[in-house]
Amino acid sequence: MSQLIEVKVPDIGDFADVPVIELFVKVGDTIKVDDAIATLESDKATMDVPSSAAGVVKEVLVQVGSRVAEGSVLIKLEAAGAAAAAAPAPVAAPAPAAAAPVAAAPAASAGAIVEVKVPDIGDFADVPVIELFVKVGDSIKAEDAIATLESDKATMDVPSSATGVVKEVLVQLGSRVSEGAVLIKVETGASAAAPAAAPAKVEAPAAGPTVSLADGAPAPTPPVNVVPIPTPATTIPAPIKLGGLVHASPSVRGFARELGVDLAQVKASGPKNRITKADVTAFIKGAMSTGVVPGKAVAAAPVGSLGGGLDLLPWPKVDFAKFGEIDVKPLSRIKKISGQNLARNWAMIPAVTYHEDADITDLEAFRVQMNKEYEKSGKKLTMLAFIIKASVRALQEFPEFNTSLDGDNLVYKKYFNIAFAADTPNGLVVPVIKNADTKSVFEIAAESGSLAKLARDGKLKPADMSGACFTISSLGGIGGTYFAPIVNAPEVAILGVNKSVMKPVWDGKQFVPRLTLPMSLTADHRVIDGALATRFNVYLAQLLADFRRVML
Repeated sequence: MSQLIEVKVPDIGDFADVPVIELFVKVGDTIKVDDAIATLESDKATMDVPSSAAGVVKEVLVQVGSRVAEGSVLIKLEAAGAAAAAAPAPVAAPAPAAAAPVAAAPAASAGAIVEVKVPDIGDFADVPVIELFVKVGDSIKAEDAIATLESDKATMDVPSSATGVVKEVLVQLGSRVSEGAVLIKVETGASAAAPAAAPAKVEAPAAGPTVSLADGAPAPTPPVNVVPIPTPATTIPAPIKLGGLVHASPSVRGFARELGVDLAQVKASGPKNRITKADVTAFIKGAMSTGVVPGKAVAAAPVGSLGGGLDLLPWPKVDFAKFGEIDVKPLSRIKKISGQNLARNWAMIPAVTYHEDADITDLEAFRVQMNKEYEKSGKKLTMLAFIIKASVRALQEFPEFNTSLDGDNLVYKKYFNIAFAADTPNGLVVPVIKNADTKSVFEIAAESGSLAKLARDGKLKPADMSGACFTISSLGGIGGTYFAPIVNAPEVAILGVNKSVMKPVWDGKQFVPRLTLPMSLTADHRVIDGALATRFNVYLAQLLADFRRVML
């Protein structure tokens, strides 16, 4: 027997417990080195995991929704050369077993193989399969649910048109089908009795882990050649909820994520115990009216929890083409991910923005002078580098700004990692300068320039965008006067800066022209009140007006 090769999650930076959002392989697939196996999604980016070996997939150890970290085994492969030699073995093995019951062989050939197809589903085509309820070897009856399809309008269960034993499953999670597409092949008639006994042999070696059903009876883990599906609840057709997981379509899960709702607390009203958008809305209304999240005591609710709901109307559905010519383009992955995070942060953080002007006349003159002196060396100072260095000093002076909420606790950080928003063709990304307190302004300028280039080229690694304590969003290169940036959770504040402008300032005797930098500080009011935020802003403006203060 050839040895199986384990393909593991490579180095993905500081991220751990990252969900699998897509699977590109199944048991039996032949793959090459660098073929994509799965897509992982952190709170900052998505990443495809390539295969480190070539061969035939013998085992898939994760499913959509599984959470993995560096070193987690995703699949097991049989090397390409060994696969050909090993292929005849499974064919010869069943021969002795089949020879024992002599009467069973003729019976096996007596049944007919029936194709169960997608019925008439209206005008929909290329509809994704979001749930599978059967696997090879299952005995099913006519009208039993086979799979769930989800269009942009509704979800629909596809019933079986035949009774018998499932011999082949021709689709998997994520497959797109239309009317007439074959989903499964069923063996009907007298032969159905013979395969029905097969699962008894499979269940005998109880080597794998088990999960508990609602009535306490253990259920064996599905065989490794079954295509993984999103939630354990969908591995059986009965409407049973396993463990703490839930039964909901991807669109409902996305809707709940945007509103910060824990689906485990939502009561389901849909078919097969499925949670619908209406259930999520009802949950939020209940939490809003009572102030209590169902299933949790009021005292146990953490500071950062929902604590109430948003009574939002459904998003309007409009046929824009009725009013004129349109062009539809999908959102980039970066915008999808950042959009979900921003919607959550906007809805859940009671943020207030405070504005302040900093006089940077002398600092800008110093910056220009230094760039002339260091022109031959290739070094170049940017105003952003000075703002980052000044922000570190302000965080040291006001440690509440260098914290994060963790339930009822406030976590004070002893390190100073400063993020800055970088504009790219695909949307905003936020690289992080680590340990900025230990770096000079020249070093910060060089590192921020390097990270910005990687961002524009789409080459930032997850580690380059993690671990931030405080974020700066600079629109100085574009313009604007003031704006209200959204706090980037789990941080408690973010600084927005616009383009500096010359303003007349009264010096006690006359108006003099001074270069002024508009600053907008948005802070989480649960941690930082107005007085503290204003003191921070004023102190930061003083540092920028006379940069010698940074050394004090």
